Amino acid sequence: MRTPILAGNWKMYKTILETKDFLRQFHKNTIPDNREVVICAPFPSLPWLTEACEGTSIQIGAQNVHWELEGAYTGEVSVAMLKSLNVTHVILGHSERRAYFAETDEMIGRKLRTSLTAGLTPILCVGETLEEKELGKTNEVVKRQIRTALEDVSPVEVGKIIIAYEPVWAIGSGLAATDEDAERVISYIRSLLPERYQDKVRLLYGGSVKPENIGTYMKQPNIDGALVGGASLDPMQFHQMLGEV
Repeated sequence: MRTPILAGNWKMYKTILETKDFLRQFHKNTIPDNREVVICAPFPSLPWLTEACEGTSIQIGAQNVHWELEGAYTGEVSVAMLKSLNVTHVILGHSERRAYFAETDEMIGRKLRTSLTAGLTPILCVGETLEEKELGKTNEVVKRQIRTALEDVSPVEVGKIIIAYEPVWAIGSGLAATDEDAERVISYIRSLLPERYQDKVRLLYGGSVKPENIGTYMKQPNIDGALVGGASLDPMQFHQMLGEV
């Protein structure tokens, strides 16, 4: 059985004070057994979050990392820096990184391999734009993104990766893929993985996921959880969604 997971992507939101307020309210609620919770926060909040969540079942993730171990890369963060903070996960390949910071499939693949070597759990994001969807290229796009990212990654290492299908046209738009469409693409993604590990890799849906619709996605056999954006900023909504995964 694959353990369901709810991951929150805070993007560029929350100061340290706002982070403390979120956790104070979120801690008032019990986290269900056999569920994983990951909060992927901006870099300044990570040291406080990892310390505050020590001894709890809440895991902390970063939203980006560089592929080099160290060097003259102003403004970047290395896997060793994240590991020193007890960060466990890192989001890679989010469409906003691809679009706004020109990250290519090859760059994301390098980041993924470095993260795996360091013992971090990558949350690899893949998904198509509205134009690609309308041209019927969804499978072609996610296949290219996954095959390039997983190049030179051993089948055993593939089993350690979490993959999030986030259609670009659904992120922050209020438009969500239907549960049937999400299941169709995610089922296809699972078929692209090494056969031995197809049943072990957890696949998430992301894109305007809310308390009102998360339950429909979780009824699908290949969807193991959600990567949540805006709704993860509200501790009550985020906890409400946790009860649905």
